[in-house]
Amino acid sequence: MDKLSDRVKRLGYSQTFVMSNKAREMKASGIDVISLTLGEPDFDVPDNIKQAAFDAINENYSHYSPVPGFLELRQAISEKLKRDNQLDYKPTQICVSNGAKQAIINVLAAIINDGDEVILPTPYWVSYDEMVKMMGGNSVMLPTSYVTDFKITAEQLEEAINEKTKAILFSSPCNPSGGYYTYDELKSLAKVIAKYPHVTVISDEIYEYINYETKTSSIAQFSEIYEQTAVINGMSKAFAMTGWRIGYSACPEWLAKACEKVQGQMTSGANTVAQRASIVALKTDPSEYKYMIDAFESRRNLVFDLMKEIPGFKVLLPKAAFYFFPDISYYIGKTLNGTEIKDADDFAMFILENAHVGCVGGVSFGSPECIRFSYAASEDELREAMRRIRDVLEKAV
Repeated sequence: MDKLSDRVKRLGYSQTFVMSNKAREMKASGIDVISLTLGEPDFDVPDNIKQAAFDAINENYSHYSPVPGFLELRQAISEKLKRDNQLDYKPTQICVSNGAKQAIINVLAAIINDGDEVILPTPYWVSYDEMVKMMGGNSVMLPTSYVTDFKITAEQLEEAINEKTKAILFSSPCNPSGGYYTYDELKSLAKVIAKYPHVTVISDEIYEYINYETKTSSIAQFSEIYEQTAVINGMSKAFAMTGWRIGYSACPEWLAKACEKVQGQMTSGANTVAQRASIVALKTDPSEYKYMIDAFESRRNLVFDLMKEIPGFKVLLPKAAFYFFPDISYYIGKTLNGTEIKDADDFAMFILENAHVGCVGGVSFGSPECIRFSYAASEDELREAMRRIRDVLEKAV
């Protein structure tokens, strides 16, 4: 008798963690591996946030919080959304979760029935498709490519929506492409979505601060779909608080109540100390943390110049986040040093085993012709990583 559920058997393992773990194993065996796999800032948490956590411990914030989070934190999030995004959400519309991943799961659990469809523009973050499966839904992939700047059009979206469509889930700025939708592009998507009130937009905006051009826009700003939109964000990326596990959703009242109901039966409130520290982080002027963004921009420019010298790579300059997502289709179908390259996952493993540089293949991102590199690493490591890849490929081709 099979003890595992069909639901869990449908799920795959995160390719990000598969490659990260493989890199760790090689490193532990004595191999000099440079891992550019995980989407995690390499900075320490700013001192004022750490101090707020110490204060919370000393003030005995050791008991359960309300399920959707402390009111003071939800007020701080409400103020941040108004200050930075011109979005109006009351504290009652906000649910603080154990990371942004749980915030997305809450929304999906609240709206998805078995067989419902969720539209995922490709490339998408590796967990999106698995989350949809977990809730019993079916993902509908909308393909994009290097040529289209990894973005869908309003026409594509309109063609994909039908009576089974329950949601569209995307990130802007995007993990893994590093691109984002402009105000005009979001407006055109919003016009389509407004025609279909049964569709909910789940807009993952966790990389909003890590952008190098203009301020990013939120699709929730368009009044015609405000009641259809769930904004997802959190503390992990801009504040280097990945291990603190604080994310949040901002939704219309009907959906916010449902998210609280789901979370109340899963985990209840998030870590109380991390919540208190997040209040301080959000109330601080974002310019105080800009030194991290400036460092990422410098690394981005460095890697872009070096990556253009790698044979067979087609690469766009990322406008946000801290990833490169080069198209490596030149190598698909080739045999490199005796290794057949059927897709980007094969290529990523070849790079790890031969250049000793960890990256993530694009199959689980919905783009089997691309690979993802995180540049959340030192400039010396990034220079050496690009040199190794270039040298290996020059000899292998």
